[in-house]
Amino acid sequence: MKPPQSTMWFTFFLFSLLSFFHHASCSSETPLLPTNLLDSMDGFRNYTAISDFRLLNRRKLGACLNPNPYVQIQVSSTSELSDDQMITVTVSGVLLPSKSDWVGMISPSHADVNACPQNLILYQQTGDLSELPLLCHYPVKAQFVSNDPGYMGCKKKECKKYDHKGKCLVTTCSASLTFHVINIRTDIQFVFFGAGFQTPCVLAKSDLLKFANPNKPLYGHLSSIDSTGTSMRLTWVSGDKNPQQVQYANEKSQTSRVTTFSQENMCTSALPSPAKDFGWHDPGYIHSAVMNGLKPSTRFSYRYGSNSAGWSARINFKTPPSGGSNELTFLAFGDMGKAPRDASVEHYIQPGSIAVVQAMADEVSSGKIDSIFHIGDISYATGFLVEWDFFLHLISPVASQISYMTAIGNHERDYIKSGSVYITPDSGGECGVAYESYFPMPTPAKDKPWYSIEQGSVHFVVISTEHEWSRNSEQYQWMIKDMAAVDRSRTPWVIFTGHRPMYSSCGSVDGRFVQAVEPLLVANKVDLVLFGHVHNYERTCAVYKNQCKAMPKKGPDGVDTYDNGNYQAPVHAIIGMAGFKLDSFPSKAGSWSLSRITQFGYARVHTTMTELNFEFVNANTKKVEDRFRIIKS
Repeated sequence: MKPPQSTMWFTFFLFSLLSFFHHASCSSETPLLPTNLLDSMDGFRNYTAISDFRLLNRRKLGACLNPNPYVQIQVSSTSELSDDQMITVTVSGVLLPSKSDWVGMISPSHADVNACPQNLILYQQTGDLSELPLLCHYPVKAQFVSNDPGYMGCKKKECKKYDHKGKCLVTTCSASLTFHVINIRTDIQFVFFGAGFQTPCVLAKSDLLKFANPNKPLYGHLSSIDSTGTSMRLTWVSGDKNPQQVQYANEKSQTSRVTTFSQENMCTSALPSPAKDFGWHDPGYIHSAVMNGLKPSTRFSYRYGSNSAGWSARINFKTPPSGGSNELTFLAFGDMGKAPRDASVEHYIQPGSIAVVQAMADEVSSGKIDSIFHIGDISYATGFLVEWDFFLHLISPVASQISYMTAIGNHERDYIKSGSVYITPDSGGECGVAYESYFPMPTPAKDKPWYSIEQGSVHFVVISTEHEWSRNSEQYQWMIKDMAAVDRSRTPWVIFTGHRPMYSSCGSVDGRFVQAVEPLLVANKVDLVLFGHVHNYERTCAVYKNQCKAMPKKGPDGVDTYDNGNYQAPVHAIIGMAGFKLDSFPSKAGSWSLSRITQFGYARVHTTMTELNFEFVNANTKKVEDRFRIIKS
């Protein structure tokens, strides 16, 4: 049934308005909106930012004035593309270089870079009567040609026309750009545009480029399925729908279970979502297999694939310690995403992600890290599905070698009328489908992304702040049962994790969530609470109901030490500083706030049966910026 016109216009108005108020809670400026409207929009404040590049599909595609007969675009790689390479794109024959000239990488290659008239009805039914969208398929990435420093000054000249005496009559300019390309299975094409992102027009198109093996098994990443440390799940992506194998531990093997998702599985609304519309990219096939018969805290190797689709390289990996064993060292963070490895613009870039992954990869290669916990806002694809491939490629150096456990965040799950607690458009229409496909966790069922797992001396409780957590909800009842069943003689430490925080000097706190769930933390003597969502690092006292119930004391080594021998309340740490643009702190912090750092990094936690040691590591300097200890005297 078609929604009323007034509803469509209001939805369009809200979605447009939200683009201006992304994560403003740490800003010194307050949006000048009526209080009642602000109250009704609490869930929208972390809406995905909108840029000119991201709105390309909402721009009119005009014809370039005075067509240039000399302009060309050429690509250095004329043969088939490898799985990971840098390629050079050269534009030439340009008469008048402009700062608004740009090159877009388009996929699939059959994308129509002309107007897309079949979308007329799709947009008009939303109440959007503006010009037609620019492209039928969204550019994966783009670069301004002025990234070549010689372009604007025409340092690379070529004569295109001579008079009868050999004097040059027409001089043109050229420039070269470097693009990082990974195997996204579908063919790609580079298109040279003029007139910027606001009013672009097509100047030239490259030949089509194909990947040498679009079925290649890629981006394998590990996760734990239980607390024994004897089984590990491997998940990977391929263009091949036929089952493949993982071969491991002296030629044991398991056959993969193959899944995928389609455009029909994406959510949408009166205003079409990116995932359902122009942001869609075929995910290929997602393979998953469980390696059984392993030993905890032990090194093995594996490879995955098939004779027909090809095989990955052989990769060394380490199983986590079993629950109830003495020691565990894990890394934790939230809000990482990805960033281009070239000078491209993408729809959503998390500038710190590359440095954080590199720093963690160095730690993982040392063999001292047992597992990783990424607590929400995973890839920030937010409906532009090809960016999941780029994220999986980014984390491969760490996620292929140790257990990579995740929690769901607003940018994976939230969308209006989809069942999420917060009715925001933050997932871009993915509604958790892509996340749960790429990162299968040991959860009760589909779209119930909460679970617990034990590693070493820690019992981890991983919840979804995006699913119902009220007292009568299924998740709330699960939390009660799970934490009540913890055997503290086996796992003396309980760490509670989720995405949205209970305490932040930047705000972004839902009081209803705190009121419902915080009493459970104290009742079950949770030691440490880890949240993300806010893009900085902040540590509290032992806090409950906005009051410090206990303060740390300096140990002999000068480290803040919390003594939970006389338990009062948990320590909270926000660790959302792993990639997204950092949030600065307000001038006045919460009374419970003890440490605040605005740097990219991650948490490193080491536990034994008697101590929990926490360190915040600056990813750029590798230095520890904050540390504390929890003991039980």
